[in-house]
Amino acid sequence: MRVNRAWLGLVVLMLPTLLVAMDMTALLLALPQLSAGLGATNVEQLWISDSYGFMVAGMVITMGTLGDRIGRRRLLMIGAAAFAVLSVVAAFAVSPLMLIIARALLGIAGATLAPSTLALITNMFRDERQRGQAIAIWATCQFTGGALGPVLAGFLLQHFWWGSVFLVAVPAMGLLLLAGPVLLPEFRSDRAGRLDLASVGLSLVAVLLMVYGLKELTVESLPVVPAAALVAGAVIGSLFVRRQLRLETPLLDLRLLRNRPFTAVIVALVFAGIAMAGTGLLVTQYLQSVLGFSPVASAVLFAPMGLGVAVGTMAAPALARRMKQTTAIAGGLVGSALGSLLLVAVDGTGALPLVMIGITVLALGTGPLFALGTGLVVGSVPPERAGSAASMSETGNYFGGSLGFALLGVVAAVVYRSRMDGTSDSLAGAVAASRHLPASQGAELLHAAREAFTAGLHVTGGVAAVVFAGMAVLVLTMRPAARTTSAPLPEAARS
Repeated sequence: MRVNRAWLGLVVLMLPTLLVAMDMTALLLALPQLSAGLGATNVEQLWISDSYGFMVAGMVITMGTLGDRIGRRRLLMIGAAAFAVLSVVAAFAVSPLMLIIARALLGIAGATLAPSTLALITNMFRDERQRGQAIAIWATCQFTGGALGPVLAGFLLQHFWWGSVFLVAVPAMGLLLLAGPVLLPEFRSDRAGRLDLASVGLSLVAVLLMVYGLKELTVESLPVVPAAALVAGAVIGSLFVRRQLRLETPLLDLRLLRNRPFTAVIVALVFAGIAMAGTGLLVTQYLQSVLGFSPVASAVLFAPMGLGVAVGTMAAPALARRMKQTTAIAGGLVGSALGSLLLVAVDGTGALPLVMIGITVLALGTGPLFALGTGLVVGSVPPERAGSAASMSETGNYFGGSLGFALLGVVAAVVYRSRMDGTSDSLAGAVAASRHLPASQGAELLHAAREAFTAGLHVTGGVAAVVFAGMAVLVLTMRPAARTTSAPLPEAARS
């Protein structure tokens, strides 16, 4: 009966996981309608799209540790209630500033959900095999939500106004608030100290500056401001690290990094995020600007990348029963490297099948890393530290994605400009310029620009293949994680 309750609780935890992932991607299609309805400028559009992700990335460390201290179920309920209310506010926003503020506050609420759900799963499933299956389902929801977000947004925008994209979250969060207190256990650390506000401020500022700098590197023609943000973020981050190592009860327990398997998986998650975000950025642009598909059609064609990860995560526990977890993860990463190599061959009339097969194989291969690797991370620490470990895993994912957009985006941009001999800075610019040229000259410019962009996709696929292969070697050298034992928690720590 207890097991049944745990699995029912997992169903409840799937709701916020799915919704937060969908909210990260659904706005991409809604942005044009939303901007027209509110009269948002280009700068305001950037803040509307980025404020949510910035605040999730900046607050996830604080929220993961806060859940360990005040109770993970309590924090999850608070975050779910705030997410529902703020979703309504965002849906009925009457100005760009109102929506930017609502999105930023939604990001703070969203930051409570991911580490709380993962930490609660660790508490609910003490059997290693069941915990692995539960984490695989959790990861599946995360990537399925990311893949389905644009598709659902496209459907809603065809039948309703842009605010409907936000209202989807309300009934799901309402169900979580009703069922959570009944099906989810409470858990908090009995060694919880006061929340160090100085550490909260340092972590927030450091992460926001780093993520901002990485994102802006790909869009700023003069990288002075992004570079300054990165330097400032690194300096503040070093101050944060020094403070955590001195505190008896730190906001983020960096001593976890002494665990070699833990550190190796975190590194692998970051680099896998780099490779996936970079290839995703190039493939979505390729589908629209080179192959000429509409945004909705491109979202549907790109969905196999998210769904591929979902299938890979669901298959991971079965693989782990037949081989070592590290072997399954490394084997999957080798498959991802092969999928990346298919992108190197993309060209001509057979481009679409190669792209579809390439991103599907790439995504399938990462499934064991996200499912089993996340299980190794939270399984390497005592239960009372699960929230902190989960927040480090989530932070690694966010940084990996931002690095992928920035680093591989820059690499692709350099390849594009060199192939265009400096006559065009971007494919979007070439498309716009071609409309003001005579037909023959416009067609020639478009052909050259698309060829140059395809070359950038080839290089990105090659870099991703090297990254995945390197991570496979790293994981194979990693010792299996052994769960750290700890003294039983007193009854007051549970309810």
